[in-house]
Amino acid sequence: MSVTTEAVLDTLRTIKGPDFEGDIVSLGLVSDIFIANSKVFFSVTVPADRAQALEPLRAAAERAVKAMPGVEGAVVALTAEKKGGGMEAAPTPPPRPAAPPRPAPAQAAPAGKQRGKAGVPGVEAIIAVASGKGGVGKSTTAVNLALGLAANGLKVGILDADIYGPSMPRLLGISGRPQTVDGKILKPMENYGLKVMSMGFLVDEETPMIWRGPMVMSALTQMLREVEWGALDVLVVDMPPGTGDAQLTMAQAVPLAGAVIVSTPQDLALIDARKGLNMFHKVDVPLLGIVENMSYFLAPDTGNRYDIFGHGGARREAERLGVPFLGEVPLTMDVRESSDAGTPVVVSDPQGAQATVYREIAGKVWEQVKAASAASAAAAPAIVFE
Repeated sequence: MSVTTEAVLDTLRTIKGPDFEGDIVSLGLVSDIFIANSKVFFSVTVPADRAQALEPLRAAAERAVKAMPGVEGAVVALTAEKKGGGMEAAPTPPPRPAAPPRPAPAQAAPAGKQRGKAGVPGVEAIIAVASGKGGVGKSTTAVNLALGLAANGLKVGILDADIYGPSMPRLLGISGRPQTVDGKILKPMENYGLKVMSMGFLVDEETPMIWRGPMVMSALTQMLREVEWGALDVLVVDMPPGTGDAQLTMAQAVPLAGAVIVSTPQDLALIDARKGLNMFHKVDVPLLGIVENMSYFLAPDTGNRYDIFGHGGARREAERLGVPFLGEVPLTMDVRESSDAGTPVVVSDPQGAQATVYREIAGKVWEQVKAASAASAAAAPAIVFE
């Protein structure tokens, strides 16, 4: 049974709008609807300051559409980019002074506090991939960035620092337990040329991690320093979402070469991305740039492009903050399937649109890391004996 746009709209007319006034369709809160291969994509507009409270509205819309005959899946996002009938758009933040233009090496130059930290033996550079909130594709970006760096000829490892929700075993198709060296040092797992360590290798997938801050910090420190990483050009760290203990531990424990922030185009996601940017800035971690994930949708049947969830928000934010913009990653129908199957797109479809973008992003990130390293070496004091 084929699914039509009108049928989806009829279903969404059963979803009450905010404060139970009308329905989300009559209020003009539903974006253009795209349907491909029995999967439905659209967004719902809400005020930015009520996003968290209105998450149940988004979930209700998604459940209703998924329950329709003939629908195999639905992707529904909240956005605050457009005015909806009967609702006010998200308030415009007060203007800030424009950041002075500055080249990437100056942006990425490590601060004095970074230089004083002990690195991980054998690892030349450590890059954090972070986001202000979950659900923006951060882990998928991290693993494909790592594979993009490896495709560019580098020796790469990836550390899954999300203690509560480790995803690397599934994303990279790795199972089993890591071996030890002399019963003390762990050997990283490997696949697709990457060395990998994750809490997901040490506990069962369904085991909840009910740990407080000190335990998280201890676990992260051990996975950094008690793993036989060997000689690596770069270690990519998939950070948990948010700005909590894990992020601070990483920033304080090792000299990070920089952080990559992942966001989606919506204003709501960018609000949280700013928190991540500000956190790394406050702990003296260089900002390598912003990636706009799910930037646009590519229809599998025609190859046409649709900006279902908005477009360009991350690029504009990067320009406003004077942070490098690393690239736009499209949303394609098979990204979830390939990720769940443990075959990331850089491996499963190396010539595809997403893989190409990831390799370009990897090249930009590594160029910044090298430039920052050269700038740091040039700035270091020299001791001269006369």
